[in-house]
Amino acid sequence: MNDISNDRFFAGVPVFTDFEGVADTGNYRPLPERWILALADIVGSTQAIMDGRYKDVNMAGASVISAVLNAVGKEDYPFVFGGDGALVALPSSLEATARQALAAAQRWVEEDLGLTLRIAVVPLGEIRNEGLDVRVARYAASPFVTYAMFAGGGTSWAERQMKLGRYGVEPAPAGTRPDLSGLSCRWDPIQAQNGEIVSIIAVPGKGGSGAEFRDLVGQIVAISAEQNRGAHPVPVDGPALGFSLHGINREARATAKDGRRWRQRFSIMLQIALTVALHTLGIKLGNFDARRYRRDVSENSDFRKFDDGLKMTIDVDRDHLTRIQALLQEAQDKGIARYGLHRQSSALMTCFVPTPLSRDHMHFIDGASGGYAVAASQITGKQLSGVEVTP
Repeated sequence: MNDISNDRFFAGVPVFTDFEGVADTGNYRPLPERWILALADIVGSTQAIMDGRYKDVNMAGASVISAVLNAVGKEDYPFVFGGDGALVALPSSLEATARQALAAAQRWVEEDLGLTLRIAVVPLGEIRNEGLDVRVARYAASPFVTYAMFAGGGTSWAERQMKLGRYGVEPAPAGTRPDLSGLSCRWDPIQAQNGEIVSIIAVPGKGGSGAEFRDLVGQIVAISAEQNRGAHPVPVDGPALGFSLHGINREARATAKDGRRWRQRFSIMLQIALTVALHTLGIKLGNFDARRYRRDVSENSDFRKFDDGLKMTIDVDRDHLTRIQALLQEAQDKGIARYGLHRQSSALMTCFVPTPLSRDHMHFIDGASGGYAVAASQITGKQLSGVEVTP
């Protein structure tokens, strides 16, 4: 496969629009030969959660996507946000660029957020040598944004290898900063409307066939789809116009150097004030429509995904949650699946907005008091407890 077809691989993956399609193996395509996975996660996320810093953890995870995509020119490459980490798949021709971006993000996370980001680059060939694969599907969250879904067991294996210290990346020099243009953390936590915000992770067990696990995924998705708006945690008209000062400061640290951060804070606050005014008055400013932007924020959110397992942060009532949990528990008892489920009162949103004038801005959703990290801990046996997040 030549470099041009490599670069355009994800654009050629067929798009599906009903999320139930994540369970359809026909929607997935194997990554091309000689691709790599650039991945990262937070070391010590347990303590960060206990300190109420899960929004910082989310910001660090999303920074990996921002840094890598900005470094490679924001081309159409598959990625997934995992709450306390992220993964981007790329042609091997971009490996050197990806390594530099990962190392820069690691340095920024350490020096500006006070967290430790573990990073790795794993060749696809190494994954296939283990009898595993990385297959990718393309789900359209809206007419303007698609998200990658991953299957085949390869991403999970790569993450395990990273945690074992394999496939590491050389650290960047002190003071190195990634290009985090577009990374945004402005919104306040989003309160549940239907009942509770529930973060769910379900991964295959040892005793079930692939067909049995796919059937389980289909049933869970179908139950959540019965809920208002498919259990979407972000209101149809977008999140409430509440903005976090801590979030503004995080964004300023991410997108400006030390000497210019006060200017960046002022610019962000001015943008927010203008957005609120335009939204309240229903006035457009050139091509920017504040009310449409808020609706796009909702539609463009990744509250459901598949990454070698089902991950959802949904807004559900007691009845739907009881039915979902009963299915998960039965599947776990039979060895079909292992699962983690964490309940909280609100959701978090971290954003990648290259420009608000374009409608392809992306919004990463997680639970506000530990979300996916707490759910994952139930699978691994760490059993973290959720705490209230610092906005």
